Amino acid sequence: MNDRHTRRFGLGTATCLVMGNIIGGGIFLLPASVAPYGTVSLVALGVLTIGAIALALVFGRLAERHPDTGGPYVYAREAFGDFAGFLSAWSYWTMTWVSNAALAVAAVGYVHVLVPGHASAGTDLAVALGSLWLPALANLAGTRYIGAVQLVSTVLKFVPLLFIAVVGLFFFDPDNLGSFNAGGGSALGGMSAAAAILLYSYVGVESAAMSAGEVRDPERNVGRATVLGTLGAAVVYLLGTLAVFGTVAHDKLVKSTAPFSDAVDAMFGGHWGGTLVAGAAVVSIIGALNGWTLMSAQSPYAAAKDGLFPAAFLVKRRGVPTFGVLAAGVLASALTVINYLIGSGGVFEILVLITTFSATVPYLLAAGAQIYFLLTGRRDRVRPGRFARDLTLALAAFGFTFWLVAGAGYAAIYQGVLFLFAGILVYAWMAARRTARQQDAEAAASGTAAPAPSEGAAPAEPADGPTPQLADEAAAPARTP
Repeated sequence: MNDRHTRRFGLGTATCLVMGNIIGGGIFLLPASVAPYGTVSLVALGVLTIGAIALALVFGRLAERHPDTGGPYVYAREAFGDFAGFLSAWSYWTMTWVSNAALAVAAVGYVHVLVPGHASAGTDLAVALGSLWLPALANLAGTRYIGAVQLVSTVLKFVPLLFIAVVGLFFFDPDNLGSFNAGGGSALGGMSAAAAILLYSYVGVESAAMSAGEVRDPERNVGRATVLGTLGAAVVYLLGTLAVFGTVAHDKLVKSTAPFSDAVDAMFGGHWGGTLVAGAAVVSIIGALNGWTLMSAQSPYAAAKDGLFPAAFLVKRRGVPTFGVLAAGVLASALTVINYLIGSGGVFEILVLITTFSATVPYLLAAGAQIYFLLTGRRDRVRPGRFARDLTLALAAFGFTFWLVAGAGYAAIYQGVLFLFAGILVYAWMAARRTARQQDAEAAASGTAAPAPSEGAAPAEPADGPTPQLADEAAAPARTP
């Protein structure tokens, strides 16, 4: 039901959703994180940017064919069936609310710069929880307010970052760069090591596809917003990192805890850069939380429509799946409390490792789905003239995502696979309930009660022919290779 709180996203808002979700708080430490490897890290970032754009284009192509809310989940389920769709939705859902908890904790450090003083653990926890629930309230208010917050926050963080990135080029000093391969060893090894840190800089490219059902003219706007948002984030990443490398001496940058602040101080003097960057960081994180809170509700909503997630996730008001927003907020809040109770290590760090792997599962399945649609010759879904170009993009996106998995590290993959497999229990429960409802419906239609099968007995096949699934397969036209 539409009301004044509901408004479908236009191209500008959808682009801001993508850009805002990609650019979180990590960019403000990014140059210092990769500085130990030298300027080879800029090459790594360039390669990752190409991969991210390829993935963005694949999402655009898939959205043209299936412009529904759920994005990667929808594509995986249509190509590979319910189980693959569930794994995509489960992985994406867990990644979003755990990441939200990490973003909220990161926001506390920047608030300390804006409001210096002797903060207590209780105050820090209150700030972190506030960072979670303010965006959640914006989501509960409806898509109209989500779009407004996302648009304003993206502009407020994009403009100062782009300003530093562009103006920094006028203060660029090549002597500050240091060596090309400062980490020693081979240049390829240095690039791979830097890429392992940079790998997740572009998580969020799927944001417009995930909310395709809330985008106006999604067949056109989802692809455009995905590419434009990714390119906008890439400009900030590439120019910003290059500007910091060229304005802050390498030996100082390696030890920096606020590289953009140091860059502003180097350009204009004084020590006001820290406050400026901290303010931009807080706005950036709140904007990212606003977008990721919506994402945390969209994936389970799409899965619940197909009976793969509990029906409670279908509750939707003002264009937003409200139960999904509340569930993600409660779970992220619980993780945040755990973080402050047990310190920086322990359970929280393990769960953050899980998110690094979980983010790649929907990407791999989506890229694989595009390859499947192309190779099965479904010309009603893929335009013939695009075949070679789309196949190249899909293979590049799959390779990029596979690189993400490899760069996540053994611990992330190990923990992530365990958590992924834990979702099998949820799938088994939901599949059993769905089967029981189907049997009850068939029994009601035939006017007889469904007999309870004896233990170990196989279910009886209907007397009037094959099961509906087999009948559909028999009736489906043969697929060309």
